[in-house]
Amino acid sequence: MQRRNFLKSGPLAALTLGTLTSSSCGIIVAESDNSDKQVKLPADFVLNEVNIRTLQDKMANKSLSAKAITKLYLDRIAAIDKKGPGLNSVIELNPDALRIAEELDKERAQGKVRGMMHGIPVLIKDNIDTADKMHTSAGALALSDNVARQDAHIVKLLREAGAVILGKTNLSEWANFRSSDSTSAWSSRGGQTKNPYILNRNPSGSSAGSGAAVAANLCAIAIGTETDGSIVSPSSVCGGVGIKPTVGLWSRSGIIPISKTQDSAGPMARNVSDAAILLGALTGVDTKDPFTLESRGKSHQDYTRFLNVEGLKGKRLGLEKSALKAGNMAAQQLLNAAIDLMRSKGATIVEIDLLKALRSIGNAEYTVLLYEFKAGVNNYLSSANSVMKTLADVIAYNKNNEDKAMPFFKQETLELAQSKGGLDSKEYLEALKKSNGDSRKIIDNLMDKHQLQAITGPTNGFAVCIDLVNGDYGNGFSFSSPAAKAGYPHITVPMGSWHDLPMGISFFGKAYSEPELISIAYAYEQASLKRMAPKFLPALFGQNQ
Repeated sequence: MQRRNFLKSGPLAALTLGTLTSSSCGIIVAESDNSDKQVKLPADFVLNEVNIRTLQDKMANKSLSAKAITKLYLDRIAAIDKKGPGLNSVIELNPDALRIAEELDKERAQGKVRGMMHGIPVLIKDNIDTADKMHTSAGALALSDNVARQDAHIVKLLREAGAVILGKTNLSEWANFRSSDSTSAWSSRGGQTKNPYILNRNPSGSSAGSGAAVAANLCAIAIGTETDGSIVSPSSVCGGVGIKPTVGLWSRSGIIPISKTQDSAGPMARNVSDAAILLGALTGVDTKDPFTLESRGKSHQDYTRFLNVEGLKGKRLGLEKSALKAGNMAAQQLLNAAIDLMRSKGATIVEIDLLKALRSIGNAEYTVLLYEFKAGVNNYLSSANSVMKTLADVIAYNKNNEDKAMPFFKQETLELAQSKGGLDSKEYLEALKKSNGDSRKIIDNLMDKHQLQAITGPTNGFAVCIDLVNGDYGNGFSFSSPAAKAGYPHITVPMGSWHDLPMGISFFGKAYSEPELISIAYAYEQASLKRMAPKFLPALFGQNQ
């Protein structure tokens, strides 16, 4: 999740944000004497910017096998992630990846193709259980011994679909729910992940590794998780497409949790088509996650049928009014150009004041997350294959290993969660009604009033500098919270870039409106074509800021 969504308000906070915005980066990643100088990279990557359909065509015509594709991505990870730019987006590789790919090739040779994900290499976030030789740690040293006994439900479906799990991606530790002073994309087990566009910029959290890896072409597609912003934010600043599904469309069983009412895993890709392919492959009811029962009759196994280049025609989109004056002039210009394009494709843009309407909810979301985190983590750890069995165990471990587990920021969020009572608490129930219930009512009423098919606005601002000394700071705008609080679907698509820093545009709507959102997002994507591959620049203008 995005920690900055919960920064305290007030004059001191405002001063801090203003100061940090102009500060130099917290780490130096390279030296450069001009903005065009790039980190030395290997020869052109043959799978650069390739999509899933093209990979399927190559396997079908036998120009490439799943094993060959997997090997190409593993070599790319070795060259780009561990050496060269040193993105540090992959926390662990699957030692069985090539064997799995070879077995899938044998199936194809025998005439068995499981679907569009057959033989496709995927990276998944390191808070999702895999019953193999890899660990599931949420980036925490405290859970570095945790090797899951069984796959998360979505991993089970991923294997059944024929995907090749390449490895696990780094993340903001505990999905950015450890400290109010944290730096996104850093974990005690995985270290700091960098943004592949400009290496001393932050790829955002918490699904930082997945966002950076997809952008850098280290995999065909990746999976992230979101509580509030953790799929759409890294997708936006890493020039990708991210879908945060309706809570309940994908199962959460076997995923280290923050919130039972807001958590969702989802696809992170370079284009809407690939994201739609993976979205449909992992839907379905799971008895271990009661929220998935709501998806019956509302989910689809094939979301690609909603890819419509005319998807903007006749649509009424609610534009968040405050976004028109948010961020710097470049951000405003990108948004205005996007609005003009959507209008030219037949959409009607209606200005709305959603964020103002949601102010009445206050800090209720944070209260909900504190309670649900404690309950969810205790439940997960109670049966996990780790010596850590409770949140209290994790807190004690971190204190006893402070130099390694907490070298830059502490764990006050974990401690605050530990101080909370159970989910029958009056404080929790009242906060849940405001955060989840009232958010849904406000969004639904606003959409009904203006007859909207979706709400739009910038996903967030441009990527900020990595700053391990001062922690995260704001980047001008964040639009993840409304859909996150309501548990509603949210898609981000590249909107453009400024000085090689990408920025995404968001589309979100009511529960299970993924078909409508995919149609709109695809139409915008195909009309704008703003996705660009990263250049791995060391810094802006050769400076460390």
